Amino acid sequence: MKSKLIFGFHAVTARLRLDASTVEEIYVDSSRHDRRMGDLLRAAKGFNVRVIQADDQRLDAMVGTRRHQGVVARAGELSLARNLAELLDMIQGPPLLLLLDGVTDPHNLGACLRVADGAGAHAVIAPKDRAVGLNATASKVASGAADTVPYITVTNLARTMRELQERDIWLTGTTDDAEQSMFDLDYTGGTAFVMGSEGEGMRRLTRENCDRLVSLPMMGTVESLNVSVASGVCLYEARRQRLRAAGG
Repeated sequence: MKSKLIFGFHAVTARLRLDASTVEEIYVDSSRHDRRMGDLLRAAKGFNVRVIQADDQRLDAMVGTRRHQGVVARAGELSLARNLAELLDMIQGPPLLLLLDGVTDPHNLGACLRVADGAGAHAVIAPKDRAVGLNATASKVASGAADTVPYITVTNLARTMRELQERDIWLTGTTDDAEQSMFDLDYTGGTAFVMGSEGEGMRRLTRENCDRLVSLPMMGTVESLNVSVASGVCLYEARRQRLRAAGG
């Protein structure tokens, strides 16, 4: 089984709770003796997961950053859908998806995965090129959502968008210059929100393949929102509409 490194208390604890059998071993900072570390060690013991004492320098070298909080785990892959066809065949009810075009910051990707999990989105989709990929930093920022929300990379985003349209999924692109507000549309059917990078926005071909373009009303002085914040606004509006339609 292919393994990867995940780090930070949220990410490691979330993986233990989700599927402890995939956690091979946990490396912890031997100098930490606080309650948070104690809780993690008790959880690891309860799940019979091996714990290895390490110093801060070793943990830094393992993940390439000092932001590991003294906790690094080696874990196997979870059985999430890893290709588009498999994903769409598994979804029951109207799909709710997030497409990211040109997001290269792992912190933004992690935050997008986190809001996608919170809003109940079925997957995050991104191109293989011009995208950051699901690395250890993105997984940490996602706080466990990288293990619950499929992150599917595709070779050709425009072709993928057409495949989604063939499945009756409406592609709603977000852009600052759209005349229509995102709050004016219905998202109770199959919906995929398309987000571009903060600097450049959606690429021309991506924009042209959207069924509709919307903007988020900006009432203050800033011109735009961070991509993860904008994703959260859109996904939760779709969730709000679906809960109301279901009588929830």
